[in-house]
Amino acid sequence: MAEQQQHLESVLLIGGAGFLGLHLIQQFYQIPNHPIIHVFDVRPLPEKLASYFTFDAKQIIFHQGDLTSPEDVKSAILKSKCDIIVHSASPMHGLKQEIYEKVNVQGTRNLIECAKELKIRGIVYTSSAGVIFNGQDVHNADESWPIPKVPMDGYNDTKARAEDMILKANSFEDNFLTVALRPAGIFGPGDRQLIPGLRSVAKLGQSKFQIGDNNNLFDWSYAGNVADAHVLAALKFLDPIDSKKIGGEAFFVTNDAPTYFWTLARTVWKADGHIDKFNIVLNRSVAIVVGYLSEFFSKLSGKEPGLTPFRVKIVCAFRYHNITKAKALLGYKPQVSLEDGIKKTLEWMDEVN
Repeated sequence: MAEQQQHLESVLLIGGAGFLGLHLIQQFYQIPNHPIIHVFDVRPLPEKLASYFTFDAKQIIFHQGDLTSPEDVKSAILKSKCDIIVHSASPMHGLKQEIYEKVNVQGTRNLIECAKELKIRGIVYTSSAGVIFNGQDVHNADESWPIPKVPMDGYNDTKARAEDMILKANSFEDNFLTVALRPAGIFGPGDRQLIPGLRSVAKLGQSKFQIGDNNNLFDWSYAGNVADAHVLAALKFLDPIDSKKIGGEAFFVTNDAPTYFWTLARTVWKADGHIDKFNIVLNRSVAIVVGYLSEFFSKLSGKEPGLTPFRVKIVCAFRYHNITKAKALLGYKPQVSLEDGIKKTLEWMDEVN
């Protein structure tokens, strides 16, 4: 949990009703004498929250609106009287490109313009570690790594463009601060993709299949830790000295514990009492060919492909990052280990399902 440095009166969480958004509420709520928490989203907060989330939903002020609408965004900013905006709104992977363009690019551009016009102190933006990934291995990458000219996919392309807009908007002269946080492999309570997907794989009897040799290190990040990094950045904005150090900067945020890719999956399966006696290994080259065939036949049948070259490249690549910068300038330190994070996530799933 982040320690308070100066008092934050009010914070506006863009996308606060989403997966990471709920963890942001939780972490801001736990600050002693916490700020008034406002949430802006297209959908309301869930009616029922698991016991993991200890904040009082009645104290959270909700504003419904469209991130691409200047009127909606300005209304939320004015009503919230916020000091800082945290922008974590983003569609999930696997959607149409126009959705990413609208939310990640148009929505972020609109938010920056509105925030500047209304003289907000600053924006903490949730970017992605994937902005530097183009299918090639990423070994202990720090923030000096360039954004590839050819992106891996549409999602990370739009996240990279949004991050660029955010960081270029930083202006010490105008007293407008921005920072971009790049989490990798987020999971935790509220996750509707990663951990639930792994459980489904085991139920279908597919956990014995392994793509790649599992020698590639991969970064995962517990959502509560990622949210904590956002709180730290928001509080740094309030300090004249610290704000100069982080304004206009990007930071990788992970659990600082790279593991072999399939370790997380097998930890989940083991916690559920599911342990395979053997694995059927499909090497990378073969898996990519199978992925192309899967895409081809899926187009003919009109069904979603089970395996794609894109997924194979992600599963088989080294993707781990150096978070020294976040430790030094944000004071970030992961508070929840991967093992404890998995345990909390499974407990949440058992409670809500």
